[in-house]
Amino acid sequence: MAAERGAGQQLSQEMMEVDRRVESEESGDEEGKKPSGGVVAEPNEHSLKDGQERGEADPEGQELPVDMETIQLDRDAEDVDLNHCRIGKIEGFEVLKKVKTLCLRQNLIKCIENLEELQSLRELDLYDNQIRKIENLDTLTELEILDISFNLLRSIEGVDKLTQLKKLFLVNNKISKIENLSSLQQLQMLELGSNRIRAIENIDTLTSLESLFLGKNKITKLQNLDALSNLRVLSMQSNRLTKIEGLQSLVNLRELYLSHNGIEVIEGLENNRPDTHLC
Repeated sequence: MAAERGAGQQLSQEMMEVDRRVESEESGDEEGKKPSGGVVAEPNEHSLKDGQERGEADPEGQELPVDMETIQLDRDAEDVDLNHCRIGKIEGFEVLKKVKTLCLRQNLIKCIENLEELQSLRELDLYDNQIRKIENLDTLTELEILDISFNLLRSIEGVDKLTQLKKLFLVNNKISKIENLSSLQQLQMLELGSNRIRAIENIDTLTSLESLFLGKNKITKLQNLDALSNLRVLSMQSNRLTKIEGLQSLVNLRELYLSHNGIEVIEGLENNRPDTHLC
């Protein structure tokens, strides 16, 4: 069985450019993470080196955040990569008047804040932090890619103003319900693998959706998919399904992933493409 990231990547040449950052629901593959090369903003060398020599940890052994004043930002940068820099708070980024991509992966961020002035932003990457709530994004109306995977989210909220969003990654959180996505009518990829979702619901307005990843949840039934006529990839691996159903309207479906469920009979695919790949 190919990992689900692999599935998305195989389609990139045929139908869409799938970002390398798509997290694998099945394997937790790290290959999709952005490389740290090409950094246009970086912490002061001495501050980081001194912190490492001191052990830079509190008495309980946890990493301490770096002082943002030690990080040098290029005011004219369009791509800012601050991956694994021990950033504890989003602040001081208002000077980035031209930024289009902001990567803050693998830091110590607890709150989404102080991004209101970055209205040119197209991609925001907050993968692997300590964020509990999606908030303070209303002014980022040009945002096309948002990744808040591997955080502490319990609900989907605060994205209704992001009407240009094309890819949303919320993998490996504690989300229990699909909700508050009705305004994202440009969305092409939705990644909700490794959460606590029990039902497929509230996605009937996402008519542009081409890839839907729901692996490693607690879903018991294939339902509420009729409006997704453009869907090409549906990943439902490692759920609680016992029957293939509700797929008759998915006439463009090319890849269907159903492994690690309780399905015993292959049925309900009569209206789908004959070349649909079932795995």
